[in-house]
Amino acid sequence: MSLTKVLAAVPVTDFEASLAWYERLLGRPADARPMPALADWHLTDTAWVQVHLDRDHAGHTALNFAVDDLDAHTAELAGRGIALGKVTITDKNAKLAPVTDPSGNRITFIENPST
Repeated sequence: MSLTKVLAAVPVTDFEASLAWYERLLGRPADARPMPALADWHLTDTAWVQVHLDRDHAGHTALNFAVDDLDAHTAELAGRGIALGKVTITDKNAKLAPVTDPSGNRITFIENPST
């Protein structure tokens, strides 16, 4: 089996509110709007985030992003009106900071010095 992309699908309850929130989170408009209630961000050639309207499944998704510098990323997001939660440090010195989208999905930013 040869996989070509990983698409993280994030179901939301209010598509327009979530679209605006994810634009702030990711720092830009969606790269594609293939359907009226679906938006794609192409983070790399092989990793995409999709936000789509699905009221029945919203609020149950966990999405993790690895970043090089969590402090700098936290400050950048604060400048866009998104405040990350309390930073926790794991036994292996990885730093984690969560935030919840408008539908209750949990996004965690991770700085992991061991990778």
